[in-house]
Amino acid sequence: MAAAKPVSTWDVEKVRRDFPVLSQTVNGKPLVYLDNGASSQVPQSVIDRTSKYLAEEHSNIHRGVHYLSQHATTAYEAAREKVKRFINAPDVKECIFVRGTTEGINLVAHSYGRKFINEGDEILVSQMEHHSNIIPWQMAAEERGAKVVVIPMNDCGELIIDEYENLLSEKTKMVALTHVSNSLGTVNPVKEMIATAHKYGVPVCVDAAQSVPHFPVDVQDLDADFFVFSGHKMFGPTGSGVVYGKRKWLDAMPPYQTGGGMIRTVSFEKTTFAPIPDKFEAGTPAIAAGIGLGAAIDYINAIDFEAAASYEHELLEYATERLSDIPEVKIIGTAAEKASVLSFTIEGIHPHDIGTILDQQGIAVRAGHHCAQPVMEFFDVPATARASFAFYNTREEVDKLADAIQKVIEVFA
Repeated sequence: MAAAKPVSTWDVEKVRRDFPVLSQTVNGKPLVYLDNGASSQVPQSVIDRTSKYLAEEHSNIHRGVHYLSQHATTAYEAAREKVKRFINAPDVKECIFVRGTTEGINLVAHSYGRKFINEGDEILVSQMEHHSNIIPWQMAAEERGAKVVVIPMNDCGELIIDEYENLLSEKTKMVALTHVSNSLGTVNPVKEMIATAHKYGVPVCVDAAQSVPHFPVDVQDLDADFFVFSGHKMFGPTGSGVVYGKRKWLDAMPPYQTGGGMIRTVSFEKTTFAPIPDKFEAGTPAIAAGIGLGAAIDYINAIDFEAAASYEHELLEYATERLSDIPEVKIIGTAAEKASVLSFTIEGIHPHDIGTILDQQGIAVRAGHHCAQPVMEFFDVPATARASFAFYNTREEVDKLADAIQKVIEVFA
């Protein structure tokens, strides 16, 4: 099949030179990295900034009066300010640093649940959630005597909005919702769903791990109550992440963890807590990772992010077209609005075998249930192979993926 000329003017080869890992070979083949949904790669500028901190600035932050501590504190808090601007948060103090989306959602579920969820209440969770946006709410419900209620989806992998609206009631105390499904690529209409929830006075916790790396976001425009994401999926280091929360909720919520740094006063009779964000940041944080996250935001801001998003969309459409032309391939998740993810199965071949043979061709994909077992159960598959894209992937890599899938089919023929 002849490749259509791309519409985008995105200079992908220039961008690829920013990412040193992409120049290597795997099993004697040029690396084709299509596992961005698990972790994106890291540009040299982020590597350099993190190394500079470790080599020249390393010290514990806050409360230190010496030069290195003050310098590290300034760099770390500058990263928080970059996060605020990147997601258009109203107040930098509403941006809490965590290790990633998983810890962030656990923080929200634990602290919000202890304060606001009671016996007989309901928590709405969509059918396409990652386990990290299911299990914390199950635990909160179990501890508080509440109930998790599932927002259903259709056979295309789209949430059924009429059903969602019917599930909302005075019993609902939280809606937990992914912005972009990690297993299907579905882009959910979160702005509209948040507006609907707010008619009932219900807050919404958005898992934004798969959206923030792929298109611009604005938490004020979305009117999100909580918005949680990871650094390692947006070209930053592992161990970095953010919980954005509206001040009215964060001020009312109790701490998630306790210890140094999050207190105002401590005595054996009583402890009082620091204001946000410190209240939710007990102990020494991942300082290098936080500074690296700030550098990743600098990198994203330095490119044309909207052009990158447009290029990725074209790439996903091209990949969908290429794989749809292979009769043995079934694409799982065919929503009208998708981003960056292409999950598929091949009749009679386990996804782990697909992934192993693709790896022999230098192609990195993810094979498994993608921490979304309810999604696999819905589509009646044990697992899928998942190719997930970033703005440094190319049409030539998509062609290599399609050719390698043909080899997989030939091996098992």
